[in-house]
Amino acid sequence: MAKSDIKRVLGSVRRADEKYGMIQDGDQIAVGISGGKDSLMLLFALSIYKKFSKKNFEIYAITIDLGFKPFDTTPIQNFCEKIGVEYKRVESSIGDVVFNVRKEKNPCALCANMRRGALNNAAKELGCNKVALAHHRDDAIETLLMSMFFEARMNTFAPVTYLTRIDLKVIRPFIYVPEEILSGCAKDNELPIVNAPCPIDGKTSRQDIKDLIGELSKKYPDLHEKLLHALDNTETYNLWDKYVINK
Repeated sequence: MAKSDIKRVLGSVRRADEKYGMIQDGDQIAVGISGGKDSLMLLFALSIYKKFSKKNFEIYAITIDLGFKPFDTTPIQNFCEKIGVEYKRVESSIGDVVFNVRKEKNPCALCANMRRGALNNAAKELGCNKVALAHHRDDAIETLLMSMFFEARMNTFAPVTYLTRIDLKVIRPFIYVPEEILSGCAKDNELPIVNAPCPIDGKTSRQDIKDLIGELSKKYPDLHEKLLHALDNTETYNLWDKYVINK
């Protein structure tokens, strides 16, 4: 284990938790597990954070099987048993609906919405009051730029979101963690990565934005931190708000 990296991850989780009040005593938290490095690192990090944070909460792991084959989650189940976390796999036909029934030209949005719905329902069935997702710093920045480039608005996901319809909070403890740190930690700790075989993996608009940011970062090495600070700094937006203009 690279101790410096895991300490950085846990320090970032603590920072997010303290700033946004993500975790309280008595919480039952379902961690969405896709099988990729980010979600497995979130499960691993929260299992450690539970021990030293002195907060009394429980974590569960849930995988939504989208129906793409092959997708063997046995390594994930074994890992959950090793760290003492209850694991649930939910079968679904989301992949078939998105690609064959609906034949979506831009399938990611519909797939994500259906996957989140299935995850939230599974979490409620387990008695959870929160769902933890593994969106990290780079995800937040990419979502912001995608919103600007493709939707002509400034928007990204929130660190904490309350879903009134289902009475569930969604938390994102990794918002301050760089993706490269998660990749290194997952490798160092030999996490059992099991990627679902999505037919458009690596061919999405998000991948285009990721590549663009990567190119810009070569010229501006602190680009990620500057963009993250812009997201976190809500006092100085100076956008074209009527109230600001007419003051």
